[in-house]
Amino acid sequence: MWLNNILETIGNTPLIRLNKITKDLPATVLAKVDYFNPGNSIKDRMALKMVEVAEKEGKLKPGGTIIEGTSGNTGMGLALAACVKGYKCIFVTTDKQSKEKADILKAVGAEVIVCPTNVLPEDPMSYYSVAKRLGKEIPNSMYMNQYDNLANRQAHYESTGPEIWEQTEGKITHLVCTAGTGGTITGTAMYLKEKNPSIKIWAIDVFGSLLTKYYNTGEIDMNEVHPYISEGFGEDFVPQNYDMRVIDHFEQVTDKDGAVMARRIAKEEGLFCGYSAGSCLQGLMQLKSTLTKDDVVVCIFHDHGSRYVGKIYNDQWMMERGFLDVKSFKDIVNGRSAKNLVAVSPDKTVAQAVELMKKYDIEQIPVMENGEPIGAVSESGLFQKVFSNPEIRNATVASVLEPAYPLVDFDTPVERLGSLINKENGAVLSKDEKGEYHIVTKYDVIQSLAK
Repeated sequence: MWLNNILETIGNTPLIRLNKITKDLPATVLAKVDYFNPGNSIKDRMALKMVEVAEKEGKLKPGGTIIEGTSGNTGMGLALAACVKGYKCIFVTTDKQSKEKADILKAVGAEVIVCPTNVLPEDPMSYYSVAKRLGKEIPNSMYMNQYDNLANRQAHYESTGPEIWEQTEGKITHLVCTAGTGGTITGTAMYLKEKNPSIKIWAIDVFGSLLTKYYNTGEIDMNEVHPYISEGFGEDFVPQNYDMRVIDHFEQVTDKDGAVMARRIAKEEGLFCGYSAGSCLQGLMQLKSTLTKDDVVVCIFHDHGSRYVGKIYNDQWMMERGFLDVKSFKDIVNGRSAKNLVAVSPDKTVAQAVELMKKYDIEQIPVMENGEPIGAVSESGLFQKVFSNPEIRNATVASVLEPAYPLVDFDTPVERLGSLINKENGAVLSKDEKGEYHIVTKYDVIQSLAK
């Protein structure tokens, strides 16, 4: 039997047990993996629901334009609905979001407007304000406003909650979910609490968001708000989709811990998920001491890792932010901006070698012939020779050749590199997967350990 359109594939996503990362936890931990939705995120559910409710209420008319402020995933869900139903889309996002998200939205026919991240919600330049303004200015359009549109949480009350209840056969004891617009966690919690009021609902927030303090004190404290890197959750205001009465605890997670955990989920569990999945599981791990052997925990994994290949799944991006510890020769090379090897041929003059050292501010240069290392020259070695015989500047590099640097595997640990680099060997060389040589010096090792 076939389906009538792509929208009919939304929902009924799998619940998958986690086995490795959570092996030391007494509880059973299950992931509701919503990247199996056609738009690769849980937002497909509420996007379609918002469109359907708007149509039913007569707010969205044929040929109209859907306008929304989105971090990317809601936009994708709305774009799919628009493709099937014949609407136009204009999405307003922030410069914090990954480039991949904007590119995907454009691929499905949407217009994307990028606004600055670090402005207050009421600022005319904020993506909230721009989306609202466009909704008023563009004829036959509707600003969906996922933050305050209660169709958001209604979608999860009607689909996500019932699915989890049925998939766990009513055995769920804890729901863990990152908190953003409030729709997913509130709608799902409302349904589950109706089935069993003792189910614990744990909201995962990020440092820099005001939601946790608001939950604990009822106070909207803008002093809590500061820039953060995590995507898709956390807020600098409180959306109307929240009903804090159905949430039992808020837990904050750092940008680094969420990103690192997302990478672990991919490598250890085989689930290529987004930033919020890493933060969700990290939040659970921070609360693991409260779990028992009889608990059945469901974590919401919102979206797919393809949205973040240029960020959390990019080694250099991670290392530039101090999120990834340098562990090998490869990590050092990937974490620095200069990648091309500076080398000299044996027929060049000593003066030319010295000029290269000055130009690139380096002390060690491998001597290469026919693409292979045959020796080396160093600043200290040349200094001694030039000092004793100034005329040697015109001699060839071949005449002052020092021993070639040791060759190591590209994955050699930093600890091993430190033992190889000494007074006699100022650097080490290695070939990458493409067969290209790279160099690591004592300075590189020191820099990597200092981060």
